Amino acid sequence: MKSILSRLFDHEQLHRQEAAAILTEIAEGQHNPAQVASFITAFQMRPPAVQELEGFRDALLRLAVPFDLRGEQTIDIVGTGGDHKNTFNISTLAALVVAGAGYKVTKHGSYGVSSSVGSSNVLAALGYRFTNDTDVLRRQLEQAGICFLHAPLFHPALKEVAPIRQQMGMKTVFNLLGPLVNPAQPTHNLLGVSGLDVSRLYQYVMQESGRRFAIVHSLDGYDEISLTGSFKVFQNSGEYTLEPEDIGSARVHQDALFGGHTDVEAAGIFRAILENSGTQAQAQVVCANAGLGIHCLRPERSLVECIEEARESLKSGRAAQVLAKVLE
Repeated sequence: MKSILSRLFDHEQLHRQEAAAILTEIAEGQHNPAQVASFITAFQMRPPAVQELEGFRDALLRLAVPFDLRGEQTIDIVGTGGDHKNTFNISTLAALVVAGAGYKVTKHGSYGVSSSVGSSNVLAALGYRFTNDTDVLRRQLEQAGICFLHAPLFHPALKEVAPIRQQMGMKTVFNLLGPLVNPAQPTHNLLGVSGLDVSRLYQYVMQESGRRFAIVHSLDGYDEISLTGSFKVFQNSGEYTLEPEDIGSARVHQDALFGGHTDVEAAGIFRAILENSGTQAQAQVVCANAGLGIHCLRPERSLVECIEEARESLKSGRAAQVLAKVLE
């Protein structure tokens, strides 16, 4: 580890195999907390290079509890977090809306680290029981159209770094890894990122993966379509920048996206939106992101059409029914 740290602090980059090896050693508890914190800090000074991120991803997927989808087409909708915007849990709501529209979703997520409430915090407060029993998850996917893969249960190797991440309380390289290490390795990915530099990094990694993807970044710093201003989308076919008006939505103020300070408060906001008793701004943001997810699955259709399909899933109550089924 000492030689690795020296190289990193001298601005050297690791090869893919080196990155995989060192992360495996960290996961196996071979290095002390001070060394691990120093390693994490090195990637606070610069983002990982493409081959480093791929190596870290390789290691975590090798160490993960496997979940074989048996060739089924599914999508994950997830953000890196770390944008410090304290929004309600947009990606999880969007995932339920996409499932309500009839598509299969394998949602990967965890507790909040750099934000107040993560997807797992909200789901636990709603009564969802996490499991890594793949038979149970496959049944949920078949009957409700969605299942949730709680990262700590599928990535036990990360327990070595969890306390350090919690103490640091900031966005780290592990935030970047989270969306890339869904054990199900779904065929499609909608990935929200909080910076343009990360957008490019993800674009290279996803192109190499061969899967269909959409990467979104709002230019005022959100890791999703926030509708607070312009947003950029990277897809297999290219990249483009849009305004809220381009997709038939009004602009919203950032205050409209507030997600609460506690798990209970966040769960209340979440359920209100799902039951169509939230604000128009909240519904618009959820449907914009769900629509982009559907567009990733159905690229032959326009984004505006896909957003309308998402809107119907939410308004009709089908998205709420998905949550009710999965909680059963």
